[in-house]
Amino acid sequence: MIKAQGGEPTHRDIAADLREDIRRGRIQPGELLPSETRLHQQYGVSRLTARAAVNLLRAEGLAELRRGRGVVVREPAEVEYVTPAAGATVAARMPTPEEVEEFAIPPGTPVFAVTDGDDVTVYPADRWRLRLPS
Repeated sequence: MIKAQGGEPTHRDIAADLREDIRRGRIQPGELLPSETRLHQQYGVSRLTARAAVNLLRAEGLAELRRGRGVVVREPAEVEYVTPAAGATVAARMPTPEEVEEFAIPPGTPVFAVTDGDDVTVYPADRWRLRLPS
């Protein structure tokens, strides 16, 4: 059974455990994440809490749903960095259907929308990191 640490919701603690398993290679790219039922039993949480933990990893781009198989660990994406111009605004949001198609964004992966004047540039969050200007 897991207890929330430091005020973090329980699903975030479970996701942190799974993220560490991925980082250390205990769960390899292409391998299934534990099922909601397994997480429910292992951590003594509801299936909804287990689902929220898995969905968090999907939103981070670490895992993806494969129909008929389950949720698998993704191959690590090459990460690029963008430094927004001074005065630009950044919003995190879910991509539009057109952006999903254009950028081949996995389901559940958010994007960063950087607005500079009238220009909006979209960056899939599984492949891009923001650097703040120094």
